[in-house]
Amino acid sequence: MDYKHYFENALIAGRNAALSPVVINKVLLDVAKVAIEQTDYLLQENKKDLERMDPADPKYDRLTLTADRIKAIAGDIENIAGLDSPLGKVLSEKNLPNGLYIKKLRVPLGVVGVIYEARPNVTFDVFALCFKTGNISILKGGSDADNSNRAIMKVIHGVLSAHNIDVNFTTLLPVEREATEALLNAVGFVDVLIPRGSQSLINYVRSSSKVPVIETGAGIVHTYFDETGDLEKAVAIIDNAKTRRVSVCNALDCLIINSKRLGELVHITEPLGEKGVKIYADKKAYEVLDGFYPAELLEPAQPEHFGTEFLSMTMSIKTVDTLEQALDHIALNSSKHSEAILSEDELNIETFLNRVDAAAVYVNTSTAFTDGAQFGLGAEIGISTQKLHARGPMGLEELTSYKWIVKGNGQIRTP
Repeated sequence: MDYKHYFENALIAGRNAALSPVVINKVLLDVAKVAIEQTDYLLQENKKDLERMDPADPKYDRLTLTADRIKAIAGDIENIAGLDSPLGKVLSEKNLPNGLYIKKLRVPLGVVGVIYEARPNVTFDVFALCFKTGNISILKGGSDADNSNRAIMKVIHGVLSAHNIDVNFTTLLPVEREATEALLNAVGFVDVLIPRGSQSLINYVRSSSKVPVIETGAGIVHTYFDETGDLEKAVAIIDNAKTRRVSVCNALDCLIINSKRLGELVHITEPLGEKGVKIYADKKAYEVLDGFYPAELLEPAQPEHFGTEFLSMTMSIKTVDTLEQALDHIALNSSKHSEAILSEDELNIETFLNRVDAAAVYVNTSTAFTDGAQFGLGAEIGISTQKLHARGPMGLEELTSYKWIVKGNGQIRTP
């Protein structure tokens, strides 16, 4: 199948784009409104996808839409509509001695391609963020969520048509694998490609794409409870970071505990045991928990249990004697997504903040906050774990580039 016409139509839509901020915001608000009105339809189509997936699959929760989740998605879209657009923002300007006036101006990236797995909310998020920033979006969802994604796209296209706007502002490619290959090779049509999903998907896109890629990496998340950490804060934070929603990339995977606090590990893990969290504990932690933590949920840790994104009610525990050992463990196993320290020692806190290489670094709070909406960005197109162009939750500004505007009055350059 020839996918070129999808890309050509997207380029045409982009060239003809001249929408005012008022129109853009009205469209976004209408999409949010219609999404809620069409909740029954969206849930009906989502159910078709859910029926084809094993509920034990870590992707099942991410695939699931509910009335509350649709309401929250609509709220995020409304938030995006209420934010100031970064387009046209002057980043810098100056007059040169030769009379030239130069300014640096925010502009759209252009055509943004997104490859994602069983995450139908991404369809709404990508459209809203790209539309707000004047970008054209081309989406390639996974087969697991195809009914859900097509239903969402039908809602979006219906609103665009009602406003007499080209529906090619956002395109959902066919589900076939060949469409992915076409997108990876869409040089000259797609300006940037953003993968959202498992580490294997991200690795595949990075190694196969001829289009520039912004990585939104897997979240292998650690929380270090140091010798000065507040116990009751730790109990609540660790429970929240692990169990709030286990299938998301900011969920806790490994608790690192200072050996001086091992005596409190039973208390720290009590809420986890009540919720059915399986723990792979290193030797010291296992000896403390054995006989207190539910036996069917406790196993000795193996090397492969560290540096793993579990995406389930599972975590590991690593015991260290010093902050330096904790930092070494994180450096060895981190995916540079989100890392946290629970401490009341200002020197330890500052050392952790300065030494940990991650997109988001936390002090005495849950890593569950690594999220575009929580950061005040309205929503996110992904959590970038790389360092070029964007890092952390990618909102409106991260979907822009810039260009230089140079104005003169007949100046010419001489040697």
